[in-house]
Amino acid sequence: MRAIVYSATGTPDVLRLVERDLPQPGPGEVRVRILVSGVNPTDWKSRAGSRPGEALAFPEVVPNQDGAGTVDAVGAGVERLDVGDRVWTAIAAYGLASGGTAQDYTVLPAERVYPLPDSASFDLGATLGVPAMTAHRALTVAEDGPRRLSPGALAGRVVLVAGGAGAVGHAAIELARWAGATVITTVSGAEKGALASAAGAHHIVNYRDTDAARAIRALAPDGVNLVVEVAPAQNAALNAAVIRTRGSIAVYATTGEPLTLDIRAQMTLNVRYQFQLLYTLGQDLLDAAAADIGAAIDDGALRVGVEAGLPLHRFPLERTADAHAAVEAGVVGKVLIDVAP
Repeated sequence: MRAIVYSATGTPDVLRLVERDLPQPGPGEVRVRILVSGVNPTDWKSRAGSRPGEALAFPEVVPNQDGAGTVDAVGAGVERLDVGDRVWTAIAAYGLASGGTAQDYTVLPAERVYPLPDSASFDLGATLGVPAMTAHRALTVAEDGPRRLSPGALAGRVVLVAGGAGAVGHAAIELARWAGATVITTVSGAEKGALASAAGAHHIVNYRDTDAARAIRALAPDGVNLVVEVAPAQNAALNAAVIRTRGSIAVYATTGEPLTLDIRAQMTLNVRYQFQLLYTLGQDLLDAAAADIGAAIDDGALRVGVEAGLPLHRFPLERTADAHAAVEAGVVGKVLIDVAP
């Protein structure tokens, strides 16, 4: 079988195609035939490391956390999944040398593999892990909000999604809209605004050509209940200006710049900042997210493609390095790797 591996951190050039023996699942594991692999910023950041040439925890690592395909073999003790099931993966590469989805087959703990509804394409399945689970967590951290998502769960609430044209932003818009929220999103231009609108955002605010705080307050005079935040340092002042009393700001990414907060302003409003990282979220929250994501798929709430606000960019397995480079360069949309024809 074919696999993409790297032996040290660095540029996309460290990725290489190798041939490996077909792995066998052990107890509690399943083998998945990967059809489509998804590439996220976390994948290239793990590959790049803190510096080129940095030593890895394993001699070789297979990249990419997200993917979709079919169960090919089942280890002892696995009851939730059967051979032939359509599935998607979550945090496939985390802590594993050979778990990543940039290969023909991967063996994973069964708890990292979830059923993919028949109504969903494998393309959609390959976009669910990091983006949709991150978005689900962001939408369920508010002190006064729901812990699970379903139609009506966010009714009467205003959600601000920073960067609505990104993969997580796209998923957050779709899930928040499905759950009944009024969704506002900020974007940097008309093209991204059109994508966020296609995803289902009710209101688009271009922060480059308007006073974003004033525009958002005009749309939500009482302030927003929840912010799904991709750039906390840059947006700290904006968030302070638009958040309502006991509102929450869910931070899932950073540009690396220090976050400076006006503590008194946050205290006065009883604002909650919730930082999140998918890898240490806990299995119970991952399972809850997967269940709600499956329900949203059944309702037709999660979609991919330019008409849904998430353009797809495709690469064959042997061009995984180019796929990583595209994500690293900030391509708008979702980068997918066609592992199988």
